[in-house]
Parts: sequence; C-alpha cells; structure tokens
Amino acid sequence: MRRKICIFTGTRADYGLLEPLLHQLRNEPGVELQLLVTGMHLSPEFGLTHLDVDTAGCHQVEKVEMLLSSDTPVGISKAMGLGMISFSEALQRLEPDLLIGLGDRFELLAAAAAATVMRIPIAHIQGGETTEGAMDESFRHAITKMSRWHFASTEAYRKRIVQMGEHPDRVFNTGALGIDNIRQMDLLSRTELEKELSFRITDNTLLVTFHPVTLEDRTAGSQFGELLDALDRIEDARVVFTKPNADTDGRIIITMIDDYVKRNPGKAVSFVSMGQRRYLSTLKHAACMVGNSSSGIIEAPSLKTGTVNIGDRQKGRIRAESVIDCEPRSDAIASAIKTCLSAAFRDKLGSISNPYELQGEMTSQKIRKILLSCPWDGSAKKAFYDLKT
Repeated sequence: MRRKICIFTGTRADYGLLEPLLHQLRNEPGVELQLLVTGMHLSPEFGLTHLDVDTAGCHQVEKVEMLLSSDTPVGISKAMGLGMISFSEALQRLEPDLLIGLGDRFELLAAAAAATVMRIPIAHIQGGETTEGAMDESFRHAITKMSRWHFASTEAYRKRIVQMGEHPDRVFNTGALGIDNIRQMDLLSRTELEKELSFRITDNTLLVTFHPVTLEDRTAGSQFGELLDALDRIEDARVVFTKPNADTDGRIIITMIDDYVKRNPGKAVSFVSMGQRRYLSTLKHAACMVGNSSSGIIEAPSLKTGTVNIGDRQKGRIRAESVIDCEPRSDAIASAIKTCLSAAFRDKLGSISNPYELQGEMTSQKIRKILLSCPWDGSAKKAFYDLKT
C-alpha cells in the first residue's frame, strides 16, 4: 500500500532540521513524499528560502502564501487565519495520509488545526519541550494534542507528552533531529568559512542569534539594546549576526542589527539566512553562541561550543553544562560572555555531553523506521491516556 506523507516547513530553521528526514523518505519504496512550503520561505524580506528547499524526489510540492507585511500581534493573528484557510485548500489537493511537522511556530499550529479538521493524522517532532518566555510554549502543546505520533528529543520530554494524555505506544524518544546534520554534514573549515562569509573568524568571534520574547510586552528593543551594549564591552570581539524569524516585534531587532553593522564595519556582519551548512559551520568555529535561540541549547553542545543564553525565551528547556544562563542586562551578558571565552570554561567543553544526542542510529533513521512500521488504520481517533496513580 502506497503511503502519502506530507512534510510541513514554514521557516529556514525547521527545514534545516527536517532535511535528514526528507532524505530518508524521498527514496523509500511505497512512500509518496509531499512538501507543504509556507511562511518565511516565500518572503523576500526573509531571503526567499523556498529556493533552497530541495524538492528532488518529492511527488507533490504545495507553496502557500500566508505572511503579511506586519509583525504586530494583529498581523501575526491574521497570518494564522489566512494560513488555516490556505492550508485546508492545499491539504485537500494533496490528500496526505500523514502530515509531519516539527516544533512550535504559529505557522505549524495553523496547519495542524486545518489537518485536524480534515481528519489527517499528524506526526509531531520535538513536542513536550518547554519555552516559558514564548507563546510557542502554548502552540507546541496544542500541536501535541492534535497529533497522533510523537517523536521527542529527550526521555524527559517523552514522559511529559505521555503526561499530557498521549498513549506511550505512540510516543518515542528519538533524540533531536538537528544532531543528524552535525553527524553527517561536511562542515566548512575555518578558512573555507571565512571565504564563504567574507569575514575573518578569530578566537573571539561570537555568533549572535536573538529572537523576541513573545510573551513579554514589547521588550525586544530594550533587551537587544542591552545585548549590543554588552558586545561593546568585549575586547577584540567580532560578531556574526543572524536575523530573527517572523515573530512579533522581529523587525525592531532587524533594524538594530543593520544599524550596529553599519556603525562597526569590519567588526560585525549580518545574514538574513545562512543556510544550514554555513550556520552550523559558524556555530562550530565561533568562540561562543550568544542569544536565545534553541540552537544554542540543542545543537551547540554537540559542536563543543559554549552558549550564553539570555533571558526567559528558552526557560524550561533541558540544557547541557556548556550553557550559561543570564539576565537580559548588559553587565550580566558581558560577564557571561567573558566566562564563556575564558580558558577554564573552554577546557571543559570537550567533556560535556549533550542530553539531546543519543547514541546509535541517527534520529531521522529512527523516525523513518517507526513511521513505516506503525499501523496506519486511517483513523484520527485516539483515547486520552490516564496515568496510573
């Protein structure tokens, strides 16, 4: 029986993580692979990254416009509504047997809601996690309850999904999908990376990725200003900025990055979208990852790179000892960066283990095997699993 599997991608970030799974499924006998591409991928402002999406081996590709030229709460809400309307039409055309989505963004929430109404089973990757500073926290758990199959990145997250009423037989600890790229991708050497970025990488180069803390009231500008002040306190620092996603108040940060780079030619450079290979290569060769991106929590420890995690956006996530948490104040950020750059801290990075990295098969291989061995009865029904007391 031929199975139609649709993979959803709404950002450069989730596509980069999903690529290993795409490669696993695209040549699988009996699988008709579909792609649903939307969100930032189709926006010139965010780099038209749909051009980087590899559609080879995919039987059908649907591109759905949903982003408005607004990053206000009203604009994001309207984009979600537009997305749900458009996703229902796209899913009607695709008629998938399964929709696969990763993470917690508003684009995926709209797609999952449409799929639920259309009785299309959903497989959710990286549920059960907590990010107390972002509205993604609620989105993620809502997507979990709409999903039938679950692929968690740690055992603690697997247990949390079961705690939410999902049957243990449908919840699996497979590790984090992003680790696959680190294990199998041919990352650039420092010399190659410098040529790619047209930017010199030194022992004091910082990779900065900072997103709005969406459950706080317009703190993006003030918090990012504190971060920029901290960067000016670090002697000989060189900075590679990656620009934020399409979140509420994200354009404030984009403007501040552009102004900082203009004021500091030669010291700082910025990118709308680096692509997975260049981003991971920069993360590998940087002296420190600074900001509030999940990549500093999940991927950086496997590359033996220290992380300065600012504020509450990632609060609640399991983290390795290579992650230094600090308040969004310039003095606290500067102090954490200096600790991360210290010889004593760098010396211990090699022995730190990553709780998101499991031994053995790659995560994408585990997910593929589970998906293809699961019983597909076509039903979207599921019973609430009560924990034994």
